[in-house]
This record gives sequence, C-alpha cells and structure tokens, in this order.
Amino acid sequence: MLRKYKKEKTGKVISSKSNKTITVLVERKVKHPLYGKFIKKHKKIMAHDEQNTCQEGDWVKIVETRPLSKNKTWRLKDILIKTK
Repeated sequence: MLRKYKKEKTGKVISSKSNKTITVLVERKVKHPLYGKFIKKHKKIMAHDEQNTCQEGDWVKIVETRPLSKNKTWRLKDILIKTK
C-alpha cells in the first residue's frame, strides 16, 4: 500500500553523535479527556542525516521513509532553525 502523503514531524535535535544519524525530540500537546488540561507528551525519534549537517539544538523537519535500520524509519527533510 502506497501513501500519497508521507507523515512529517517537527522537533529539536538532541543528539548528533552517531554517523549519519540524529535523534530528534518531538513534542505534542494532548488534552486530558476528563479534566481538559493540556499535557505535553514527547518522543525521541532516530532520523537519517545523509550529509551530517545537523548539530544539537537545531530545529528540523523530518519525514517518514522506508526502514533504514532497526530504529531508523525517518529521514531529515529540512533544517528550520540552525544554532550557532
């Protein structure tokens, strides 16, 4: 089954120590079903960075792709905000 549109997520790079791999922290806000308070939930995602261009602290956009390894099913699409 082919998808017409791939999933995209935005997050902050928290690790770029591995070769061609970055770890991205993706946060989302979820409304509590009973009390209505918004709760922050986060997830760490491993993504493929072919040119090793990202550094820690960068804000990036990642897109879903085929499995590249055991943990990597996302790849870097764009760097939104670059840190110094």
